[in-house]
Amino acid sequence: MTDYIVPLILLSTAALGLWKRENVYDILLQGASQGLKLLVSILPALILLLTAVHMLRASGAIELLGQVFSPVFTRLGIPRETAILVLVRPFSGSAALAVGAELMAQYGVDSAVGRTAAIMLGSTETTFYTISVYFGAAGIRKTRYTVPAALFADLTGFCMASLTARLCFPG
Repeated sequence: MTDYIVPLILLSTAALGLWKRENVYDILLQGASQGLKLLVSILPALILLLTAVHMLRASGAIELLGQVFSPVFTRLGIPRETAILVLVRPFSGSAALAVGAELMAQYGVDSAVGRTAAIMLGSTETTFYTISVYFGAAGIRKTRYTVPAALFADLTGFCMASLTARLCFPG
């Protein structure tokens, strides 16, 4: 059944456009043109963000920051082993996934660290990536309170992920 969902949506959209006597092909081209314009407007921010994350990770700065902030995270109930994940996740989903995979390979997927990392990956957002995409698409330059509020929400997500792992998987 799921193999037919996308073709059915496309067919029903085309049928609705024909029923309304609209030029479906022209509307499709307009949408594709707007999509390309949006891509051109947000691409520089995405390239900058991904390059910065890769450079920080390759230089070892992320690991150093993880060691510096480890006591703070431990005080908040976040395992010190996941400190790097907490620092990387707001910037890059792929880098966070790589860190999570490394943690799970090192400690095991059924370990407290592995489970906590998995819950963190599923319950937090790539904040700066999301802000750059959505604000860039909307043409908004000043984020004002968005970044602090989003980072606070991420911190809450990390703390709750750690608490959830401890409560649901004791021992």
